[in-house]
Amino acid sequence: MAFVHAQSGECMKSELDIFTLPPTQTSIEKSDWVEYKPVSALTDDGPIDFSIPGFGEEYLDLSHTLLYVKVKIVNVNGANLAAPSANAPVNVAPVNNFLHSLFDQVDVFLNQKLVSSSTNNYMYRAYIEALLNYGTDSKNTHLTNALYYPDTSGKMINFATNTGLAKRKLLAAMSAPIELLGPIHCDVMNMEKYLINGVEVKLKFVRTRDSFSVMAAEGNYKVKILDACLKIRKVKINPAILLAHSKNLERFNAKYPITRVETKVATISTGLASFSCNNIIMGQIPKRIIIGFVSNRTYNGDFTNNPYNFEHFQLNHLCLYVDGQQVPSKPLQPDYANNIYSECYNTLFTGTDIFYGNSYNHNITKEDYIGGYTLYAFDLTSDLSASNNGHWNLIRHGSIMVDLKFAVPLAEAVNMILYAEFDNVIEIDKRRNVSIDFGA
Repeated sequence: MAFVHAQSGECMKSELDIFTLPPTQTSIEKSDWVEYKPVSALTDDGPIDFSIPGFGEEYLDLSHTLLYVKVKIVNVNGANLAAPSANAPVNVAPVNNFLHSLFDQVDVFLNQKLVSSSTNNYMYRAYIEALLNYGTDSKNTHLTNALYYPDTSGKMINFATNTGLAKRKLLAAMSAPIELLGPIHCDVMNMEKYLINGVEVKLKFVRTRDSFSVMAAEGNYKVKILDACLKIRKVKINPAILLAHSKNLERFNAKYPITRVETKVATISTGLASFSCNNIIMGQIPKRIIIGFVSNRTYNGDFTNNPYNFEHFQLNHLCLYVDGQQVPSKPLQPDYANNIYSECYNTLFTGTDIFYGNSYNHNITKEDYIGGYTLYAFDLTSDLSASNNGHWNLIRHGSIMVDLKFAVPLAEAVNMILYAEFDNVIEIDKRRNVSIDFGA
């Protein structure tokens, strides 16, 4: 016998809804990508500045902004790279995610108000976001526009066996021009809402050292900037919507929720077997933290090393103290010498909202993890919703300490890279004054 549960209502399959049509979008009349050139002449090591005027009635869809750069790698004297041969290979290549590795800082201004984090770790933010936020299909297709070709685990500096490095080397051979195109990893460039008219947008891209963005077996090289432009999507809004926005701005501010990112660095000295980084974050508590470790020498620029080689350095104890409360409740205690690190590897899933029922993955295998992809992710929200932009959690303030121990004293100075995400808001009033609820 079939029956309907007393507490269950009836429903109809959408396939049987044969008398209705989809709604029609009328609020956006037209949109175009508009190209902007730098406001000053390009130089090989100077910043690249862009300015997008705020006049007119068009809104800006900043989430679809694209940066285009054309470059080539040359010898330090400006001469093109020699043609390789069997007896004289030219082992020179861009590092992974090359477009974003060219810049260590990106400043964004809205009507002269700085709304981005002024730290010189943009390249690490961009790399971590590309590594953990995209799956195999994206990494094999559109991310290659930014020269994202993943390094082979365990072979991060080997020109012969690192397939990603070999691919990038081939593209840069004999100083061939390389086109780079991709989105910008900045807070306001991830806003879902359109930026209202009357707001001037300025961006400043500050270059990294060539010894950071280029890998080479020997010698010194430099990156020559050949061309650059910014592609901004402008949106023409229905006049009725414009009028309604204008009236509402008389009473309320326009509000733009953002996921703000800070990327901090702490140096751990040679010879230490334990390290406590007190108050690495003070003020607003982030909703997510990701931690990794790289060689201090590589961080500061070294042609012969890979800046994205996140090593474990025989770490055997890691925990956070969030306002005095230990996270996780039991510290991570890997034993990398004996391949005991499952809980550490699992943080790349629990800390990034990838669970066993999800089809999405970042394509980092357990074997890859210890060969240059050793990162530790922590979702600090009460409901594991750091990846969910549909709601916020309670905004908390306090301090965070990172407690570390190593099985053997460090043989070299190491930099801890700490990536932190926060929920914040940008507001714009009727006079187009911009205010933020955080310190830029």
